[in-house]
Amino acid sequence: MEIKKIKVGVFGVGRGLDIAKNFMLLNAEIVAICDNHKGRREEAIKKLGKSVKDFENFDDFINYPMDAVILANNFYEHAEFAIKCFEKNIHVFCECLSNGTMGEGVKLIRAFEKSKSIYMLAENYPQMLHNREIKRVIDSGNLGEIMYAEAEYNHPVNPWYTYFTKKYKFYPEHWRHFLPKTYYITHSLGPVMYLTGATPKKVSAFAMFFPIKGDVPTASHNGDKASNITTLNDDGSVFRVTASSCFGAHNNSTRVCGTKGQIENLRGMGDQIMLRYNEWEKPENEPVEKLYTPSWNDKDEEIIKQSGHGGADYVTARMFLDCVDKGVQPPHPFDVYSATAMSSVGILAHRSVLDGGKVYEIPDFRKEEDRKLYENDFLTPFYSSKGDAPTIPCCSHTDYKPTEKQMKLYFKELEK
Repeated sequence: MEIKKIKVGVFGVGRGLDIAKNFMLLNAEIVAICDNHKGRREEAIKKLGKSVKDFENFDDFINYPMDAVILANNFYEHAEFAIKCFEKNIHVFCECLSNGTMGEGVKLIRAFEKSKSIYMLAENYPQMLHNREIKRVIDSGNLGEIMYAEAEYNHPVNPWYTYFTKKYKFYPEHWRHFLPKTYYITHSLGPVMYLTGATPKKVSAFAMFFPIKGDVPTASHNGDKASNITTLNDDGSVFRVTASSCFGAHNNSTRVCGTKGQIENLRGMGDQIMLRYNEWEKPENEPVEKLYTPSWNDKDEEIIKQSGHGGADYVTARMFLDCVDKGVQPPHPFDVYSATAMSSVGILAHRSVLDGGKVYEIPDFRKEEDRKLYENDFLTPFYSSKGDAPTIPCCSHTDYKPTEKQMKLYFKELEK
């Protein structure tokens, strides 16, 4: 793929470095990095080369000459930095929640509309092989009208896994210790929005409270294992997604049901696809049921297969750089309006959990009247990077917290 070389900065070089590798494969030049952790910066410079400028402060970093920024800092703190990029008409590749509060979503959209920036939500799960195949079948029209879709991002982790604790939960106020089970939603909601073209308009949710028991090392203030999130969409269809669940047995799965048939990747079976039709409505020369493994059918297939998240990281980076090259905004659901809709679902689904399943309307931040409803709403379950305490509970059982023994063991793990 021939794309004009652009200069890119990376903010947050933990996950950001993995993303940068794909950008470099696509002829982008990484010119600067920014991270508040000296060790991570030094490690990144070793891998990227000494010509790359490194910064500790974002305001200094953003003044360095660059065309685009990869935002890979704390997942709920992207909006503030995206807005600073918009003020300089710098393009934004945002990994992976556009705004951590409703008010930030309003500020993000208002700043975007004043800029010349291209903004893309760097949600990679829609570009996994099984989801690309599901999209191909849906677009053929063979499933009829789409009525229902579901997706699960299920990622249980052994609480004794020291590496995960030290790499991803390395201080007691870290956001992962306060993450509601609805907020990390783009890996499940993103695919079904991409596959169907629908956008949620209403949401209701319930959580499953099964806290970690016994003397294990944890600082988590959320005893919920998963949440069941249901949305009613603008085309009359319904979604069911779980956001970041922790059921037994890891899986990423998607299922889409139409009036004539349904398609899904089989849980625990990788990218294997099950495609099924009503017998009286199946396409000519097609079986009623078909189990198969799809192919990429992509000219960059060999590079894709070496990329992270089943190849999706490369395809997502390619989409962004192609948009920058052509000077166009990305399609639904990767554009800024879809991104704030996804964030709104995650945020308001948690409020639904706290309100016993109450239905919440999802705002459309294209509309000023919807923005007015939320422009002063900055409720958050997280500690801010400045140390401000959460302003809303993170768990369905609002008084839940880890035991003293669990916290003591957590700190021992960090010392290892």
